[in-house]
Amino acid sequence: MSRGEMSLPQNKNTSHIGQPDFNTLDEPIRDTIIRDLKAVGIKFGHVLFPKEKNTLLKEWDLWGPLLLCTFMAMVLQGSERADSSNDGGPEFAQVFVIVWIGAMIVTLNSKLLGGNISFFQSVCVLGYCLLPTTIALIVCRVILLAKQTTLLFFLRFVVSMVGFAWATYGNL
Repeated sequence: MSRGEMSLPQNKNTSHIGQPDFNTLDEPIRDTIIRDLKAVGIKFGHVLFPKEKNTLLKEWDLWGPLLLCTFMAMVLQGSERADSSNDGGPEFAQVFVIVWIGAMIVTLNSKLLGGNISFFQSVCVLGYCLLPTTIALIVCRVILLAKQTTLLFFLRFVVSMVGFAWATYGNL
């Protein structure tokens, strides 16, 4: 061995340093989907019961926010009625764009104020924190099935405020 050469230890795993333990290109699609759904479920659990503050930031993804935003947009979609062309409900694209543009604006504001969180980490956390609001939306839609009274209006208001407070607490 010459003077400028270094000897590397003869380890069988030196060619895999820095590479993940699995290769998703060789993995069946079903395994990939199941793994991603499990990760989304774990993050939903962290939002519903916030204990550890940095868990969502370590491995960000946008699957959960995409599912929540799409679900909310579909539920809030106005239905066509025979007597009118629009019942006042928001259109799918309006909800979708408002959620994603809003998350981008909040994220850019955080970055401009000197935050040390990446853009996609912030969008991920904001998107996952839509879960309590989505649950409140489902409860309010169920309440809307009954004949509306003042009491039910205030019940929907309370459910909405609890969902908002829960989402805000999960985002702190």
